[in-house]
Amino acid sequence: MSIQLHIPDHVLYEDDYILVLNKPAGLMVEPDRNGHPNLLYQVRKYLKAKLTDTGEVYVQHIHRLDRPVSGVILFTKQRSVLKNLSEQFAQRNVKKYYQALTTHIPQQREGILQHWHRKEKKKAAIADEEFPYAERISLSYSTEQLSENKVLWNIELHTGKYHQIRAQLAYEGCPIIGDALYGSPIPFKPDAIALHASKLIFRHPETDEVLECSSANVLRDGV
Repeated sequence: MSIQLHIPDHVLYEDDYILVLNKPAGLMVEPDRNGHPNLLYQVRKYLKAKLTDTGEVYVQHIHRLDRPVSGVILFTKQRSVLKNLSEQFAQRNVKKYYQALTTHIPQQREGILQHWHRKEKKKAAIADEEFPYAERISLSYSTEQLSENKVLWNIELHTGKYHQIRAQLAYEGCPIIGDALYGSPIPFKPDAIALHASKLIFRHPETDEVLECSSANVLRDGV
């Protein structure tokens, strides 16, 4: 599926230094070797069109969302603030919130999930006990029963490892709807799973103001 965005419709915040967008599911953030459409290229094209001269634009994503995941994504428009933003993520000073849908509810309706995680070829391996080359991961969650077979998870991600939320929920017997890779037998939408990056809280790299960028709850639709 080829997704061409009208970028202004997806802007959550923009100034001279940063750009925050609401990414649709099905679109990669950065280029891959298969040449799939990607958000970085479309953002660069959008910024280029706004220039009054023929100069080059600078834009770089600060973090990633998986292709089938929707939600808040942060870009920098200035090299001078790249280090500041990257360090905020590296030092875990950025608060990252997600929502997910599953058909099963966990034994504890809310709490903290802590596991050991290792990235493998195209999937994450998860365990309760430490194993070779694994790292500790953590998230907090609460759940809400929306219907007989739909459970909404509100998640704060404390670490940000490869497929972390997808793998942790599946390990707990609650694979995200549409996520066949981690065991869900139920489809969601084309090229999408029911996982949405709902909010990002960070400090503006120039003003040090705390910014809270949120996108609408898209997972309740049709429930």
